[in-house]
Amino acid sequence: MTSPISTTRPAPDQVLADIADYVLDRSRFDGLAFETARHCLIDTLGCGLEALEYPACTKLLGPVVAGTVVPHGAKVPGTPYQLDPVQAAFNIGAMIRWLDFNDTWLAAEWGHPSDSLGGILAVADWLSRTAVAAGKAPLTMREVLDGMIQAHEIQGVIALENSFNKVGLDHVVLVKVATTAVAGRLLGLSREELINAISLAWVDGQSLRTYRHAPNTGSRKSWAAGDATSRGVRLALIARTGEMGYPSALTARTWGFYDVSFKGKPFTFQRPYGSYVMENVLFKISYPAEFHAQTAVEAAMAIHGQLKGMGKSADDIASISIRTHEACIRIIDKHGPLDNPADRDHCIQYMVAVPLLYGRLTAADYEDAVAMDPRIDALRDTIRCVEDPAFTADYHDPDKRSIANALSVTFKDGSRLPEVVVEYPIGHRRRRGDGIPLLEAKFRANLARRFAARQQERILRVSLDTARLAAMPVHEYVDLYVAS
Repeated sequence: MTSPISTTRPAPDQVLADIADYVLDRSRFDGLAFETARHCLIDTLGCGLEALEYPACTKLLGPVVAGTVVPHGAKVPGTPYQLDPVQAAFNIGAMIRWLDFNDTWLAAEWGHPSDSLGGILAVADWLSRTAVAAGKAPLTMREVLDGMIQAHEIQGVIALENSFNKVGLDHVVLVKVATTAVAGRLLGLSREELINAISLAWVDGQSLRTYRHAPNTGSRKSWAAGDATSRGVRLALIARTGEMGYPSALTARTWGFYDVSFKGKPFTFQRPYGSYVMENVLFKISYPAEFHAQTAVEAAMAIHGQLKGMGKSADDIASISIRTHEACIRIIDKHGPLDNPADRDHCIQYMVAVPLLYGRLTAADYEDAVAMDPRIDALRDTIRCVEDPAFTADYHDPDKRSIANALSVTFKDGSRLPEVVVEYPIGHRRRRGDGIPLLEAKFRANLARRFAARQQERILRVSLDTARLAAMPVHEYVDLYVAS
């Protein structure tokens, strides 16, 4: 016989309490973490602006009911929409993630911590406008930047040792949990209310990774984070009403998250919450490619240049070997038909073939107009991946965190190129000096897609000055991005 389950309500799970205590700590961030958060903000918003060029994204944006306008609601950058904070969070989150071009965190679990900006910015903007309408002081962008650092840290520290993909769950569960916590702090929740809110996020059914993998890969992977960050806002608002929480949401026997969704294993932690994740986050600067392929694309671009210098082309290639790490093989090593852009931007063979053929890789290169070129699939068929255990070890080493790929090309005449190895992509912390000027250039290019020169200059004047940005009211900063 099994022993009866106690009906005594337990103390909150330590994981829930630790997250709540971390976000409620009012210590301010500074130095590298704060400066990196500013870079992250402009890069993330820029990615959202570029996504507005794609009808597959914009068809999902706007209010749930057409024509709805929310007085003092949150505005969606680059659009005319002013929405309630839940729907605004979905809009901003979907824009941010659509082109797979915002920042990345790679560990036991991988993800894109800036996905939480959808909820953080929407809540902060709404609260700021509401405060001004009531004659109170607005929130400043420091609150947004501090919140980004916290959301990054929650997602990334949990991800260091705990793999959700290995149990079939999507990493956006961490987007939801982090958004719930930070949005709850912005909303002024007490410690008890905040723990309740975070418990609600874990009690939720979590998204399956089905939409990220063959044979079902599809565009939901581009709005899944928008869905998660908006859900985080919704749960924080529910907790603000005084709605109860579930203190052993993770550890409850039989019915808790660990037993139901994590094969009975409790989370393990490598380090306490601080600012490590923001300081070490990976930026996608040059290519809108799944991050495990970033260094492979850099290598392919280098080989494209060599081919031109030799008077050769991709048509002369017989085979390509990619020496890589285990996570790359598990996620993006694909053979066979690719049905849509979401399928193509998660195929390392596609992401190597395009730059070898064209000397570029842009978001538009995943669309049907480019994918129909028969040379791409012909070249894909020649590419094989093989794991290098040393690359896998360096990928998990907290002092290295490399994302190495090495390409070897054999020509049809039997000759070979020397192997091209790239260990750290341009967006890695070890290459920040080279990367930040390119990140700012990417932001300028994305602003130019939507705004006239004068409006671009107003945005840049604030966005490139950390002190000025931090002091600016949230609603005034967001107003700089209103589409005219």
